Amino acid sequence: MIKDKSLFTQKLKDYALSLGFQDFGVSKAEELTEEAKKLEKWLAQGFHGEMNYMENHFDLRINPKNLLPGTKSVISLSHSYFPEKEIMENRYKIAKYAYGKDYHKVLKKKLNQIVKWIENELGTTIVSRGFVDSGPILERTWAQKSGVGWIGKNSLLLTKAKGSYFFLCEILVDMELEYNTAVAEYCGKCTKCIDACPTQAIVAPYIIDSKKCISYLTIEYKDVLPQEYKDKMNGWAFGCDICQDVCPINGRAIPHNEPLFNPNQAFMDLNKEEMESLKMDVFDRIFEGSAIKRTKYEGFMRNVNFLKPK
Repeated sequence: MIKDKSLFTQKLKDYALSLGFQDFGVSKAEELTEEAKKLEKWLAQGFHGEMNYMENHFDLRINPKNLLPGTKSVISLSHSYFPEKEIMENRYKIAKYAYGKDYHKVLKKKLNQIVKWIENELGTTIVSRGFVDSGPILERTWAQKSGVGWIGKNSLLLTKAKGSYFFLCEILVDMELEYNTAVAEYCGKCTKCIDACPTQAIVAPYIIDSKKCISYLTIEYKDVLPQEYKDKMNGWAFGCDICQDVCPINGRAIPHNEPLFNPNQAFMDLNKEEMESLKMDVFDRIFEGSAIKRTKYEGFMRNVNFLKPK
């Protein structure tokens, strides 16, 4: 039993920030009625492409209590992946979030540390479940409801003081904490992300047609890349940062403080010509433990070959 929810929540936040997270917020667990309608419409329009998993477990996505019975609070956290230095020169581009080790594993360990801290403070076990860009949970919605940031016109979470290059994590817990309030949307009339997208994937403010998105095409899409995008990929071989790079809010982006998110030297030294002739054993060695492995060697080389000049 927590005697002082405000004090306990503040101590919990302080501990989370000490682990390297940039923001921390808490929402009351409840059904996301309005978001459910938006998701249903987005799916009906086919904007999820081949990500069929988005159609699954709809009832779990819109209600955390269905994900974990007894859930009372949703803890939302953000962790920067913005690098000290971008590695763009003479290479096919790779999204910044994939520079280092796979964030799923790195951040899941930190979530486990947070749960252990809670249990040590309370002197008892709790019912909890952590998510790192995984599982059927609307992470950006919960981050917004928890006051971490707002959802921008590129559909990503933006923060006024720190930009948008963040991983988002959630912990569902069976305890009441002090809840935060949502922050106001701050994009105003700006449409730079929409205007800059070379494939016009942002079909309307806040709405993405994944089938046109470079990140989707280079990671999620498994077939032969559509020829119509041959001259629109802007050199991206894995993911894409264009809509974030042009966002004025990212003039305030703060470099991360997690050494495991730094690229290894072999990755930094890899140039365009070496990427084009990359062998599987070299790919496995350079990208060991990286999120880039998600495409596997064949998928990565498909992307590189698609980008090569005729």
